Amino acid sequence: MSVKAFTDYLLLEKNYSVHTVNAYQRDLETFSLFVNENHDYLSLEQVNYSLIRQWIVALVDEGITNRTINRKISSLNSYYKFLQKSGQIENNPLRKHKALKIGKKVQLPFSKDELNTVLEYAIVVNDFESARNKLIIELFYTTGIRRIELINIKLSDLDLKNKQFKVLGKRNKERYLPIIDSLSSAINEYLKYRSEINLTKDNKYLFLTKKGLKIYEMLVYRVINKYFSKASSKAKCSPHVLRHSFATHLLNEGADLNAVKELLGHTSLAATQIYTHNSIAELKKVHAKAHPRNR
Repeated sequence: MSVKAFTDYLLLEKNYSVHTVNAYQRDLETFSLFVNENHDYLSLEQVNYSLIRQWIVALVDEGITNRTINRKISSLNSYYKFLQKSGQIENNPLRKHKALKIGKKVQLPFSKDELNTVLEYAIVVNDFESARNKLIIELFYTTGIRRIELINIKLSDLDLKNKQFKVLGKRNKERYLPIIDSLSSAINEYLKYRSEINLTKDNKYLFLTKKGLKIYEMLVYRVINKYFSKASSKAKCSPHVLRHSFATHLLNEGADLNAVKELLGHTSLAATQIYTHNSIAELKKVHAKAHPRNR
């Protein structure tokens, strides 16, 4: 019951998205399974830090990355803070826990040439699915939208007259994103094909499968991987790399960091600054080429 109360609290009071709450719940269920397998009849409220440490060691032995382990422990910590706040436990067993160290991993964006190859040559629009796939890629690259945000766009969110659309981001925070000409063309082309398929109860959503159902996360990933794995040599070809490419290319062209922050839907500049390493590299090239002392 405490887990149900916790997820209700995240949904109703903290306004977390269903996607985020489901992630918290999965982490708690995974830990609960570990507790049950190793300590019969022990409830989550009775867990101490020693047992949590055993779980961390088990996760490391399974080859789980430190980043993922830290996320799971963060879910657990939020749960115990909730139990403490609601008076169900006296002390949070994770109050003195220190997160595992994570090495900084540089995520390389797609190049402009790679994106141009996919958008101009790799996708031949001649049916519903090809029009949808091109729009998905165009939308990721021209707006920096998150995958879950793209999936949840409704037809009513589009304002083609004013060339903008509404997005429901993290913690149900709304923002408006611009529709540039190339995106507008892709939307209109897709809507023409979309009008020809059989619609279902999901027809309020912009993106559908050919059966008229709302698209899902793995389908979006497969679309991106299908086209970019052929055009790019990068090991990772995912929706997030497109979001990364959007931010990096804007910054390289001189866009203001605060403006990029608003477009991405970040709450702080710190989250946006992870995308600046590539623009710094670009600035170094300009500096080296232009500065008199380097001639």
